[in-house]
Amino acid sequence: MTGWQQSLPRSGAPSWRALAGAFHAGAPPLLFGLRLAASVCLALYLAFWLELDAPGWAGTSAAMVCQPQLGASLRKGWFRMLGTIVGAVVAVAITAAFPQDRTGFLILLALWGGACALAATLLRNFAAYAAGLAALTTAVIVSDQLGATGGPNGDAFMLAVTRMTEVCLGIASAGVILAATDLGAARRGLATTVAGLIADIGGGFAEALGRAGADLPDSRPVRREFMRRVIALDPAIDQAIGESAALRNRSLTLQAMLAGGVTALGGWRAAALRLVGQAEAAPILAAFPPALRTAFASPGQQPRLHDPARLDAEARAAARALADYPARSPSERLLADQTAKTLGGLADMLNGLALLEGARGRAPLGRGAWRFQVPDWHPALVNAGRAILTILAAQLLWIVTAWPQGAVAIIWAAVPAILFAPRADQAFAGAVDYMLGNVVAVTGAAVVGFMLLPALSSFPAFGLALAVYLVPVGAVLASGWRPSVAMGMVASFVPFLSPTNAMAYNIAGFLNNAVALFVGCGIAMLAFRLWPPPPVAHQAARLLGLSLRDLRALAAAPQRWTASAWTARLYARIAALPDQAAPLGRARLLVAHDLGEQILRLHGEILDAGRCASLGTALAAIAGGRSAAAVACLAELDRALVADGPAALQARAAILAISEALTDHAAYIDDGAVS
Repeated sequence: MTGWQQSLPRSGAPSWRALAGAFHAGAPPLLFGLRLAASVCLALYLAFWLELDAPGWAGTSAAMVCQPQLGASLRKGWFRMLGTIVGAVVAVAITAAFPQDRTGFLILLALWGGACALAATLLRNFAAYAAGLAALTTAVIVSDQLGATGGPNGDAFMLAVTRMTEVCLGIASAGVILAATDLGAARRGLATTVAGLIADIGGGFAEALGRAGADLPDSRPVRREFMRRVIALDPAIDQAIGESAALRNRSLTLQAMLAGGVTALGGWRAAALRLVGQAEAAPILAAFPPALRTAFASPGQQPRLHDPARLDAEARAAARALADYPARSPSERLLADQTAKTLGGLADMLNGLALLEGARGRAPLGRGAWRFQVPDWHPALVNAGRAILTILAAQLLWIVTAWPQGAVAIIWAAVPAILFAPRADQAFAGAVDYMLGNVVAVTGAAVVGFMLLPALSSFPAFGLALAVYLVPVGAVLASGWRPSVAMGMVASFVPFLSPTNAMAYNIAGFLNNAVALFVGCGIAMLAFRLWPPPPVAHQAARLLGLSLRDLRALAAAPQRWTASAWTARLYARIAALPDQAAPLGRARLLVAHDLGEQILRLHGEILDAGRCASLGTALAAIAGGRSAAAVACLAELDRALVADGPAALQARAAILAISEALTDHAAYIDDGAVS
């Protein structure tokens, strides 16, 4: 037997296993690349058949809405359509408002770009994308009707109708291909993630109750990681909504599920301070229904949430029972209340999980915790101002140089200036990656357009030529490698290829458009360097400072606030805190939320006029940043409430929670310190 025959039994099987593993890992990205190519080809075929004047926009829209997840693609398509319609309407309105005034026309265009950048920063997920696209659509329509030095030519309405038709055609084409070839897994994946998160939070909290005592380990790092996972559910919820009309109609239940996770962790945080004696924790743990204790696996184990609707009902029943628990001390009352709060948050998560698994799900109570709030205007205003200056700079360059491709440069300057601005510290890096992706796209369009297409005469051959580029690029996009690079590789290929029914091979025009792209992107990158977004640390400090300001305002006038309004304000701040921020920042925001909640509860409990005056003195001290004085006043109020017996335990529990928060976080409450 020869040497290679002897080695075959030892190396052949592992090689086949490695090959099978590589195929298994590479098949989904390649399959998405085929979907991307098919979507673009279908959009271009229909645009050619309808003899649209710029079929490339149909192909570009199909490429842009294609995402590796079906729900994300459909959701992005709807919002792209919305942004396109709004942008087209604004383009017509601007043209009508300044038919003969070039200066006013261009200034209003820049202001509209700034307004869209502001909205893109304030909104989240695909709604932010729609806001940015509204500005880009307006810029595209405007660039098609302007001359060499600017000034509308009166064709805005027909251009708007044509561009909207092309974009909607591309979105519909991508939706048909993706829906026909992908069953969608966002809903199932979100359900799995939520089930694991519920089991981890519930199991961790139950374990903490069971191990209460002096040797209880510090759970703060675990809770902070759980908080990060809860906030990360937001984009996953958006994707799941995109796959299902039923989920879209009950989206408030899913938003309440996210808010429930924050509530549960807030209750766990406050309860952890009480878990110092097994005597207090044991009867509270006994209030857990057996089904819940069985379902809540220990953190990291496989969750066993087979009937979330039933577990939701049992969690709510347990929370109501704990609300009536016959506590014997303020500490025990506070532990029971915070355990009830944790169970209530878990119940909201279980209700959302039941909806994801096909059950009807109960309607959420109110909208306070998930209604729209502006956490901080500062980053949005900075991004808006930068977008305005970027567009004005591109316009000025165009007018001064009388460059025929200057209108195109405005579009390419607006794209990174608006779409990457919400990324804070990563905005400049994202713009650089986007430029690199554009280099690949321009190179690919040159190869396909000037080397492959001239030798082809049929649409199937044309489609294969596009697939040579789009399939591997789609695989790169699906793999998650350098998303901004992949975005540039996908978004700019079809516009530079400029496919038409009768292909025109204009090398000079191609090069001029490429120069316009690089000049426009260069202006945007320079703007990010000269006027960078607020650093993450600065954003975190502002969110903490604004929350402290609101907390002091609540302490000064609690009658002006409701619990739902306060919860909505602080949840928005918690969600807006950048992922790169220090974990302590999110913990401080949760403390501020819980402190405000307890102040409102105590204010509602104290009805006696004399004790209201004592409470007012304590709250005035909190409003003035004097936590030590506030703790002393609250201690005096607590001593006065002792005479009321069990009837005052609720108020005394709130006093205990407030006093401990003020003592443990005095540096933040008094001076706004975040460390």
